Amino acid sequence: MTNCGLTELASCIPEKIFDFVLNLLNSPLQLLLDKIKNLLSEPINIEVFSGLWSLIVYIISIFYGLLFLYSGFQFIISGHDIYRREKAKQWIKNTILIIFFVQASYLFYSLLLEISSLLNAGTLNLIDQNFFLLTSDNLENTALEFILFTLYVITLSLTIIFLVLRYILVSIGIIFFPLGLFFNFIPFLENYGKLIINSLLILIFVTFPQSLILLAGSRLIEIPIFENYKILVMICSFILVNLLMIFLLVFAIIKGGTSILHSDTGRLTTTFYHPSRLIWSK
Repeated sequence: MTNCGLTELASCIPEKIFDFVLNLLNSPLQLLLDKIKNLLSEPINIEVFSGLWSLIVYIISIFYGLLFLYSGFQFIISGHDIYRREKAKQWIKNTILIIFFVQASYLFYSLLLEISSLLNAGTLNLIDQNFFLLTSDNLENTALEFILFTLYVITLSLTIIFLVLRYILVSIGIIFFPLGLFFNFIPFLENYGKLIINSLLILIFVTFPQSLILLAGSRLIEIPIFENYKILVMICSFILVNLLMIFLLVFAIIKGGTSILHSDTGRLTTTFYHPSRLIWSK
């Protein structure tokens, strides 16, 4: 920092103007970065949907008695058929597991969110808080920062949009989590349950690899070849964060959809609604 004496005015004034412009640009960036950090590390509030969770669990609980009746009936009529007796025992076991996991689903879901939040907070605390701000480390990087500032703001804004969408989906997920657990123990609905559970788990824990990407980006600029391209590393880091969320969600949906189509229920539905079986009345 140049001393602003009378003899140093020629160098001091341009430096002060440059610092003022840099701080002016960093102010909106700081707001965006704080929002991203909060969305990554703060626990998600699911209490607003606790009433709907209770309603879903209540509806599912209606089936507990029916499942026990069905299991008992299968056990009675199985006779000396070892396969049918084992199948009836499996139904009883699954019913007990359904009751346990569905009733405790709110606690399990809250625990998963807390673990995710702690992992993210621990990772983000390892990152220098000034890493994502504009700095005047060297002339080449400073010039790139002014040129790519708009692109950087757009990238941060998109990241916030994706994280807000993830926040909403995870909050609503508490409603579908008990349904996923219930379906997971019903043989012909198992693939639907896995699709719901896997999608929610990806939404909950996707922020941990995203935090690791940001940590890796902050360490990357310590390598001499990248230190002159800090702004490019920052932009690429947030682009990778966004692409990772999209990729994992699409992968979970495609994998779950493929499993459903190859299941007995999926094949039955596909056969029933196949165009060759539709009858059009004139």
